[in-house]
Amino acid sequence: MTEKTIYLAGGCFWGVEKYIGLIPGVVSTRVGYANGSRANPTYEEVCAQATGHAETVEVVYDSERLALDDLLFLFFDVIDPVAHNRQGNDEGPQYRTGVYWSDAADRPIVEAALQELRRRIGRPVAVEARPLTGFCPAEAYHQRYLDHRPGGYCHIPRARFDKIAAKAAVVRQLRALTPEQYAVTQHDATEEPFANEYFDRFEPGLYVDVVTGQPLFASGDKFDAGCGWPAFAQPIDESLLVELPDHKGPRARTEVRARRSDSHLGHVFPDGPAALGGLRYCINSAALRFVPLDEMAAEGYGDWIAKVTETSAA
Repeated sequence: MTEKTIYLAGGCFWGVEKYIGLIPGVVSTRVGYANGSRANPTYEEVCAQATGHAETVEVVYDSERLALDDLLFLFFDVIDPVAHNRQGNDEGPQYRTGVYWSDAADRPIVEAALQELRRRIGRPVAVEARPLTGFCPAEAYHQRYLDHRPGGYCHIPRARFDKIAAKAAVVRQLRALTPEQYAVTQHDATEEPFANEYFDRFEPGLYVDVVTGQPLFASGDKFDAGCGWPAFAQPIDESLLVELPDHKGPRARTEVRARRSDSHLGHVFPDGPAALGGLRYCINSAALRFVPLDEMAAEGYGDWIAKVTETSAA
């Protein structure tokens, strides 16, 4: 049997079920109430905080297509793991986060996943890790709630639903990232200027997506912008990037993301050298990996050598 079951509590179960159900390898989901003190509680009783239950999603997954540690990584990515009895605007013990197992063999996997999470965020977490002591399915109208009411309340940003399949495809690579690489590429963080790996590196080579290895920038298009981050006049191929309006800061900017991995890379500004086209792709070092020219063939980037040498000679 390759189908296994795990129980995940992550705040309001409407959004968590929707998100989890979109992960390739998940076979079925069902929302309900777990690990409380009363059998068969109603939604109203749970909301009154009188039963000790957590809103929980029962997840049946194909273990040959989706490993439990990968599923947990994707689940942790959509919750606030340090919040106690709260997710989004919802507060109360029924909205606590937790992973509950019905198979004791899952316990070491869950505990290892939580240890990995603590390492990645560098803080204690509030996620429970306990055996399942009882699960009661919620009322019928709660099941697949957002499928039936697409405009219904959800504490999870809708954009996460659109990106989950792409993220699941590279989950192993994501788990290998350092905490800074993960914060930059997955949570749009910005590394410190003048204290990152590539801001002052100019030898010939190729800069690739740290998640997928997709080529992004050639060394010959790199210049010293004095900003403290790697700056490029252009990507190695415009089709490999996605540019989006960014209004999160004090001024409007244009965000740059890698098309294949959907990783945040940085921003592009219209203040680059006119002789190079007038653009400045300001990119976080943590989003990149540098492959020196003399190592490109051995690493499988032989087809890009001519492009790198062409830009370096220009």
